[in-house]
Amino acid sequence: MSANGYRDYFKVLELDRGADADAIKRSFRKLARQYHPDVNPGDKDAETRFKEISEAYEVLSDPEKRRRYEQFGQYWNQMGGGGGGGTDVDFGRYGNFDDFINDLLGRFGGGAGFGSGFPSGFGGRGGPVDLDAEATINLSLSEAFRGSERTLSVNAERVQVRIPAGVRSGSRLRLKGKGNLQPGTGRRGDLYLNLQIQPHPIWRLDGDQLRADLPLSLDELALGGEVSVATPDGEASVQVPPGMSVGRSLRLKGKGWPLKEGRGDLLLSPVLRMPENLSVRERELLEELRRNRSSDPRQGWASSARL
Repeated sequence: MSANGYRDYFKVLELDRGADADAIKRSFRKLARQYHPDVNPGDKDAETRFKEISEAYEVLSDPEKRRRYEQFGQYWNQMGGGGGGGTDVDFGRYGNFDDFINDLLGRFGGGAGFGSGFPSGFGGRGGPVDLDAEATINLSLSEAFRGSERTLSVNAERVQVRIPAGVRSGSRLRLKGKGNLQPGTGRRGDLYLNLQIQPHPIWRLDGDQLRADLPLSLDELALGGEVSVATPDGEASVQVPPGMSVGRSLRLKGKGWPLKEGRGDLLLSPVLRMPENLSVRERELLEELRRNRSSDPRQGWASSARL
């Protein structure tokens, strides 16, 4: 500080006078870490420097205060009133340095960006903008079908989450009072969890219905009969009608996705599964079938396909 009481805040933060908001914030964070009392226990000079840095940031991070400071110099605080001119910091009420930084950035108009977990919600001119937080949880289809529990780390707190059976991709869970915490005030927002279900090799969810392809052999499609199929609850038997065509579905009522009123339906769509290697006898039978086929599967198709 000069003899007339004027403190060059740009020099305090080791900046040029044309520094923008991002440069001010970066320099403050660097110097605050360097001179924080926790890093320099018992060092009064470091504590004094730290308070100067905090005071400089309070003024230069606020567009209106910075404008008055650049216009009126040492008399800026008398021209228009308000804040600045000294920042008293009670270090004892902060659990760690990151809590202090987040609080300071929140009160002085910066965006908090320290620590781990979910993003903080500070900003604006002197108060919280949005303390709510969001996160995405990826679930296996089995976890979504049966329900599950997850343990999350939120702002250094372990939070147990119960995911109910039957959730879908895009569902949101709200954990009240588990969002971002504003240091020094105790205010806390809510945590919103966006649920995403990962693809499954067999099952796919279509609205309230659970679907899967059902591999069938040529004779099963043509002749029908009882076949064993997989369901989420284990094996079951289903009757395939003769002449089952690809595109139709077999419906198993109450065997599908969990709903509020019970279980949805399970839909199985037949697909022809030909063997990779035909036996001699299979080939002979197929050749006989070709010679004795009574209908043309493409009858009328060629004429209708013309454009």
